Amino acid sequence: MRVLITGARGMVGRVLAGHCEARGDEVFAHDRESLDIMDERVVRETFARARPDAVINCAAWTDVDGCELDPQRAFLVNSQGVEILATASRLAGASFVTVSTDYVFDGRRPEGFYTQRDDPHPLSAYGAAKLEGERRAQTASARTSVVRTGWIFGPGGKNFLATAIERARRGDPMKAIADSYGTPTYAQDLAARLRELAALDLPGIYHVVNSGEGTSYEGFARAAAEVAGATEVRIESISMDSLKRLAPRPRNSRMRCLLSEAIGLTPLRDWRDALKEFATKS
Repeated sequence: MRVLITGARGMVGRVLAGHCEARGDEVFAHDRESLDIMDERVVRETFARARPDAVINCAAWTDVDGCELDPQRAFLVNSQGVEILATASRLAGASFVTVSTDYVFDGRRPEGFYTQRDDPHPLSAYGAAKLEGERRAQTASARTSVVRTGWIFGPGGKNFLATAIERARRGDPMKAIADSYGTPTYAQDLAARLRELAALDLPGIYHVVNSGEGTSYEGFARAAAEVAGATEVRIESISMDSLKRLAPRPRNSRMRCLLSEAIGLTPLRDWRDALKEFATKS
């Protein structure tokens, strides 16, 4: 399969490019320096030259507080840019898979999981822009698969989840939010599912997260310390509100997919099992 990947310098994009190459695909991996997704002419010309069978978009502006300060830029990149990519994919005859976020939900559900039956209601400019990107992509190309995911951890990541094992091994004390919940997602497992969906070419909205009941940031930090063999590391429990961040975040963004198993895709492994594998590789 000929696969064109945008956002290939980010954590998911890097893992995805490696996964596709290992599967024998011809991979065209682009970061923002080699392909400006806001330049419609360049995007179309690039796609026409590559003649991809599938395009997988991992490009996004993911600075949630930055998006809140500059919503215009947030919508340009996370909405208009996605529309440009979807349109170019249609013109090139390629399926289109774009990565979205659990932040399209408001998180006010007290317990349980968000599925495709739940109406999105983003709290932040970032979530609103990503939701608009979903809708624009589906309008631009009928062969669009939207992949909502969240709480991603993996090699080379800079977020709290990706660095928790390393910090625990160093014995660094950690502050971790105890009252915000999600479903952790291992970048390697997400990448494999992204490729599967690109090859299947069955348009729709998919929630792609690792199995399990989900956890809080504190729960993840304690699990990371355990697999790192650093159970003595000090983890301070804090509340989400105490951080006083600019953009509001969903308090419960745990997700589950109603569509994947219906089309024969097996659930991703439990996030704790994925975390153990990550620990052996990091």
